[in-house]
Amino acid sequence: SPPPRARACPSPSHVAALSSSLDRVALLLRKARPRSVVVLTGAGVSVSSGIPDFRSPGGMYDTLKPELLTASETQRRMMKRDPTAVVSKEIFQVNPLPYLELRRPFILNINKGKWLPTLTHHFLGLLDEHQLLTRCFTQNIDGLDYGVSNLSAERILPVHGSLGEIKCESCGAAYPLEQFQDEVRKNVRNIYDDGTDDEAPSISRGIACLNCGKDQVKPSTVLYGSALPSAFFEHLHTDCPACDVCLVLGTSLTVGPANSVPEFCESSTRVLVNMEVAGSFGSRATDELLLGA
Repeated sequence: SPPPRARACPSPSHVAALSSSLDRVALLLRKARPRSVVVLTGAGVSVSSGIPDFRSPGGMYDTLKPELLTASETQRRMMKRDPTAVVSKEIFQVNPLPYLELRRPFILNINKGKWLPTLTHHFLGLLDEHQLLTRCFTQNIDGLDYGVSNLSAERILPVHGSLGEIKCESCGAAYPLEQFQDEVRKNVRNIYDDGTDDEAPSISRGIACLNCGKDQVKPSTVLYGSALPSAFFEHLHTDCPACDVCLVLGTSLTVGPANSVPEFCESSTRVLVNMEVAGSFGSRATDELLLGA
């Protein structure tokens, strides 16, 4: 495959505009009332830790190869037509293996130090330390937010769940993380095999729940077709309308209803930090956009 294109250097005018915008955002944060900053984060804030972006070109959905997964021909056609079907409730309920095979490297590396919080995660910690952060709605399932010592877990709301918590999709019973990792290592094929994974089996098998016995155990990520946690909607309606500043960091705002967070911040100044314009940003005179470099 061709090498990735180098990113063009920003022009002096672009750098000057970014600097001016940063100054205005810094002033906004200095003037914000205590606990009046709402943040929505996306995959872009974790990419520098080495975790692949699912949605961008070259990401996991873009490069998904259904033919490598343990699935029926019908399920493979579904995933080829829509790659997000690999993490859908419709497929998982009848065949959990594609989900587990796709997520295997992530599951095995949870809490192993392979991926560490980025500068953005530590920035969130500073917001909390300075009593500014109301809530961080994160669309990410990597759990890196929880690795920041000065970022309180009660301020983090994982909209789509987390890889760090294991539950049965059928009965809801918890499953010990390290035991689950051992089971995944022994029972789930490595579709990314480079020849160095001696423990991976040649055939995948499901992992039975310790409570109900069904093979529906998985990280507590929200499957496509499942409802989001009720806490998301509660805080959406309480935190967002009352905030002074809404920071939207590293997200294309294409996945609902998480993308409604900036829309509910009706009276705040909204700030987008992203490679390109997303959602309705730019439609309000008070919006701040920090794009590109």
